[in-house]
Amino acid sequence: MAIFNHMAMLHGMTGTSAKMRPLAESLAPSGWRVVCPEGTYAHPRGGRAWWVRDESAEQVAPSGQILMSMKSLEKNLPEGQLIIGGFSQGGAIASAMLETSIEERIIGLVLLATMSVRVDHLRKILKTIRPRSAVWMHGERDHIVNIEDGLKLASIFEDAGWDVTRLHHGKGHMVDMSQKDLLVDAIRKMSEDDQR
Repeated sequence: MAIFNHMAMLHGMTGTSAKMRPLAESLAPSGWRVVCPEGTYAHPRGGRAWWVRDESAEQVAPSGQILMSMKSLEKNLPEGQLIIGGFSQGGAIASAMLETSIEERIIGLVLLATMSVRVDHLRKILKTIRPRSAVWMHGERDHIVNIEDGLKLASIFEDAGWDVTRLHHGKGHMVDMSQKDLLVDAIRKMSEDDQR
């Protein structure tokens, strides 16, 4: 059976695989297959989520649900090399996948309007694995994931020796399509660096 390279893109809270697929397909390197898994949990406001928090709770993200989402992806992502990324919640889960058995197959990350929900775990694992590349995009006026938390995530990877392409924009919680060519270039470079 042939093994292909895949770009796995994870939607944000209340998103769906179908909503994420057009963006993922437009970003994927030539010859790479695209996979857009559905979030593990149905969200009360519609769509899917990688975790659903109680609105009255102080807790930002329920750790048990995050672990369940990570385990589900670990079992169900296809074989072969992976570029994994996501938007908002999806990006948080994408970076957490470095803690799993698929870590060695991940050649790069795409982190869009996101943060780490497992900061200590991420810092710990980054000390033990080889640095790779990531592309990071965040809006200055993001009211869902504030820019400070986004910048912290980029710095965690840079401090661990990763090559991080930073793409800022002045908009909110979104992907700035005016910088799409820069995103595509950074992702293509990940796939080319892996071939060397």
